Amino acid sequence: MEKIQHKSIFANGINIHVAEIGEGPAVLFLHGFPELWYSWRHQMLSLSSAGYRAIGLDLRGYGDTDAPPSAASYTAFHIVGDLVGILDALGLDQVFLVGHDWGAVMAWYFCLFRPDRVKALVNMSVIFHPRNPSRKPLQSMRAIFGDDYYICRFQEPGEAEEEFARVDTARLIKKFLTSRNPAPPCVPKSVGFGGSPHTTITLPSWLSEEDVNYFASKFNQKGFTGGLNYYRALDLK
Repeated sequence: MEKIQHKSIFANGINIHVAEIGEGPAVLFLHGFPELWYSWRHQMLSLSSAGYRAIGLDLRGYGDTDAPPSAASYTAFHIVGDLVGILDALGLDQVFLVGHDWGAVMAWYFCLFRPDRVKALVNMSVIFHPRNPSRKPLQSMRAIFGDDYYICRFQEPGEAEEEFARVDTARLIKKFLTSRNPAPPCVPKSVGFGGSPHTTITLPSWLSEEDVNYFASKFNQKGFTGGLNYYRALDLK
């Protein structure tokens, strides 16, 4: 991990934290919620040893990247602008693009708006939802999954943040990253996002307490509003 180099790049009006390692064809990794560049650390080390230049970002609102307060600053156009600015600053005409969760959504938009900058795309953990042209995405989600669906629960500014603040951040990270329930994630307010504090969360082999503490330290500093604003800008995309 100490071989990974870190820098801050001013692009599209904000300071963006960039982690990179290796030389050769560039692979750009985009993380999801609630994650960081750190989610890709193993892949970055592996690809760099195979002759690639591996690049990870803290996306807008996360980690050591600036977090504009307004949800209106988290549309696809803003993120695509961030990515174009980063590629230009790094002197890259094209990259292999890899996205997970929200990172996958933004990777798709980047391919849509700037296909000239992408060699190939790999996306993970995003289910295809056919759009209903008669209503916006949030209306469809409420109609299909109800108000307890996590994306619907994230909409009111400050509400999810207040609920998260009542839970130890490390426990919250464990809860998010280790959930394996295939059902749509619906979380009634009576249950809460942290679940029962008396339930032990067993970490899988790929996630250590050290990893959890890294994530928790960054979210304790930055808070969750930036990441939640992607959901709040959903109808603006």
